[in-house]
Amino acid sequence: MKSINSARWALLSPALAVYLLLALIPVVNLIAMSLHVIKYDLGLAHWTFNALGHYAAMPADPLLRAGALNTLIFAVLSVAAEMALGLMLALLVSRARRGRVVYRTIFLLPVLIPGIVIGAIWKLMYNPDFGIINQLLALIGLNGHDWLGDGRLALLSVVVVDIWHWTPFVFLLLLAAIESLPDDVHEAATIDGASRWQEFRFVTFPMLLPAFLITLVFRLIVSFKVFDEVYLLTGGGPGTATEVVSFTIYRRFFTEDRMGYGSAISVTVLFLLTLIIVIGLPALTARSRHGGADR
Repeated sequence: MKSINSARWALLSPALAVYLLLALIPVVNLIAMSLHVIKYDLGLAHWTFNALGHYAAMPADPLLRAGALNTLIFAVLSVAAEMALGLMLALLVSRARRGRVVYRTIFLLPVLIPGIVIGAIWKLMYNPDFGIINQLLALIGLNGHDWLGDGRLALLSVVVVDIWHWTPFVFLLLLAAIESLPDDVHEAATIDGASRWQEFRFVTFPMLLPAFLITLVFRLIVSFKVFDEVYLLTGGGPGTATEVVSFTIYRRFFTEDRMGYGSAISVTVLFLLTLIIVIGLPALTARSRHGGADR
């Protein structure tokens, strides 16, 4: 048995070495950049050591504070809605006797559309003058809005786009998890006279919880890195209404050429997301398994 394991590691080690090398070099370079002030002169980069100066300046950055708050609001609203809708759709499709392939195809279409196309479509739909959303509201006697230009509605409008875009992904993962559950447990619950809600609450969801939590953590991580929807729809505006951390990094790094400071923000985000993966995910998974065993 030991020889088989040794052979596996020997076969995998070259690929693992290349993967770690490709993963670690950019991270190490990013950390090095975050500790320096980088200026370009005649095409040459001049690195001046700044220690933790960039990290010390982050709490006083008003744009970063607004971006962190908006990112948190965006992540909570979008992920909560996506998990609820994805679970509901997965349960409905899993119980459908006909048309499962058609349902899956329809629900997966938003994931297959390129981000640039999604941005263009929704920007046209949100247009205050000729957008279809305001036209539909006018048909039922309601006033339209400047969905992307109103600071009170802009972030919520971006959240709606993200929900439309990523709910199918959650649906696909949860549907696969539901269809892998054993049938005999559900049959026993039916024989015992359990209602649909009781079956879901005490049988389906406890067994589905590990997959549900993994999907939740994955979506949280991706939502904290949201950029394309904000860039394409609002550009962070109006004001800082839709400013998110990823867009702040883009501003500081590329627009303002503050590469060291932008790298420091990136390292901080990377550190926080790594904590979620290394600490949060195993803790949640272990807790879900323990809870399932108690039931």
